[in-house]
Amino acid sequence: MLANIPATQTVIEIKAPGGPEVLVPTTRPVPEPKPGEVLIRLAAAGVNRADCLQRMGRYPMPPGAPDIPGLECSGTVVKVGDGMTEWRAGDEVCALMIGDGYGEYAAVPALQCLPVPAGVGLVDAGGLPETFCTVWTNVFERMRLQPGEVFLVQGGSSGIGVTAIQLAKAFGAKVLATAGSDEKCRACRDYGADVAINYRTEDFVSVGKEFTNGRGVDAILDMVGGDYIPRQLNLLAHEGRLCFVALMGGSKVETDFGLIQRKHLTVTGSTLRSRTVEQKAAIIAALREKVWPLWVVGKLRPFTYRKFPLTEAAEAHRLMESSQHVGKILLVP
Repeated sequence: MLANIPATQTVIEIKAPGGPEVLVPTTRPVPEPKPGEVLIRLAAAGVNRADCLQRMGRYPMPPGAPDIPGLECSGTVVKVGDGMTEWRAGDEVCALMIGDGYGEYAAVPALQCLPVPAGVGLVDAGGLPETFCTVWTNVFERMRLQPGEVFLVQGGSSGIGVTAIQLAKAFGAKVLATAGSDEKCRACRDYGADVAINYRTEDFVSVGKEFTNGRGVDAILDMVGGDYIPRQLNLLAHEGRLCFVALMGGSKVETDFGLIQRKHLTVTGSTLRSRTVEQKAAIIAALREKVWPLWVVGKLRPFTYRKFPLTEAAEAHRLMESSQHVGKILLVP
């Protein structure tokens, strides 16, 4: 155990459902790590869309989830629970969380921790776990993206988008990405996209069909839904796969399900937060084995857009909801 662990800490709580202004600093006890957990002194926490939905009262919270938002963090292990052998005080880690990221200390299941990747600063690592876990489980486990296939990610300049671009390229796919401005499209190409599509001025279906000589793309990672759904079914090639990680444009739409049958399509989706510790641990283990070595050889790079002091969480949420950022927004205690 490292010395000087305080009894209390500053956290950001949601005073009541509402706008960013309902995020207010308050004082809470520093938790004790349970068996199988580690206590982390946080260096940074990633801000995610789910945090905004939780703040607005529009996120169905899984049983046992804390009221403090924050789904990922980085920091230094300062204390370990009983039976812990892998991590020890002083280790620098990043971790997937069910909540409690908006604070100075958090107790996290040890199985949900990863070492800070080679070449990544401790603060920047706070924006990695949620996006990498989301992309890995949906793109590579559910959609089984293969080398040489054509992959489209909607919202390519988001944290998930930038992660998906880099991982798909690292594993040998051709990558198309959509974004809402020419500047964001340049960022997508900078992170490895073969083609970046400004959805305000271009039709992603037409661009995708042209890129594939009319065949269509093999896999699409979507966080929009709504009226994108029938267009995406049209764009998919025979045996194509469509996977949802969010439905920001709406969850109900009228579409031709005959396309799914005739083209042998797979339509799927998943959430991450509600999974068990064991299920999350399996994703973390896969990342550690198959993805974390890519940092060592320079195939991945971090993508922090802006860092806010923890007490300016409201401003961080305003930036998130403006969609003006490229990559990750972080809160730094």
